[in-house]
Formats: sequence, C-alpha cells, structure tokens
Amino acid sequence: MGEDDIRRSLMRISHEILEKNKGAQELVLIGIITRGWYLAQRIGKNISMIEGVEIPVGALDVSPFRDDEKRTPKDSDRSKIDFDITDKHVVLVDDVLFTGRTIRAAMDGIISRGRPKSIKLAVLVDRGHREFPIRPDFVGKNIPSAKDSEIIKVRLKEFDGEDGVYILKVGEAL
Repeated sequence: MGEDDIRRSLMRISHEILEKNKGAQELVLIGIITRGWYLAQRIGKNISMIEGVEIPVGALDVSPFRDDEKRTPKDSDRSKIDFDITDKHVVLVDDVLFTGRTIRAAMDGIISRGRPKSIKLAVLVDRGHREFPIRPDFVGKNIPSAKDSEIIKVRLKEFDGEDGVYILKVGEAL
C-alpha cells in the first residue's frame, strides 16, 4: 500500500465508523501506541472534517496488559487518555491485526479505565493467523501472509517519515 492507498483506506474507515455509529455522538478513538495512535489521529481528523465536530482521541500503551514477554510494569504506562470512556462507543485503532494478543491486552487496558458502551476495532491491515477470537469491525486492507516467514511492516510519516505498507521476509530489512 502506498500513501494514497492508506489515505483512501482511512477515509473509508472513517465513513464506516460514522455510518455504524450513526454519527459522532458518544464516539471516542483510542489508538494503540505507536502507529495505531497516529492512525487514530488521522481518522479523528477525517471525522472532524466530515461531521464538523471534534471527537476525543487517545493513545493506549498495551505493554502493561500483555500476557507475554513484552509486558512492562503498570507504572511505566505511556497511555494518554484524558477523557472519560464510560458509556462511550470506543473505536480501538491499530496498524496490523495478527494474532489478536495486542488487541486482547488493549481491551484490558480500556476496561481498566472505565466501562464503555461498546468497543469496536479498526485496523489498517488484517494479516490473519488469529490466536484469539478477535475480528476487526473496520479494515483498510486484508493482506494474506505466511505466518512464520513473512511480516507486515507499516510505515507512517509521523513516525517513520513516509507512508507505506510492506510485506517482508522474516529478517529482511526495509
């Protein structure tokens, strides 16, 4: 996916979120740090442009809630959610959906901050190979990949200096 593909996918996701939510009321976006947060900000800008209202956008650090070796202590949580999520429709945003473990950790992180009305999932790329029963509600692109020999690398201007989605062989540099 190139820059234009990403832009179009995010605009389509923005429209789908508004359609499913019947507008922007009670809607908040929470992006998973790092690239999910930048995608959530872009979707938030799109929704603002479409609906003429600002919606809250937060960043969630899932590392304190992981169930694997990537776990960090809760006191090192880098999340930036300065709004109440209780009774809100939360759209969780991430760059790539793979096994579902990150999303499971993210749901724990969200629920630890309040009780939302609903949690929906928006991802730029769904590569399959789920280990948990998690499915996205909004998908930019489905990119089938080999579980053990390929990776999907998302690059965003805000963090990487360019927009692009790449399929790489494990160990291959971009």
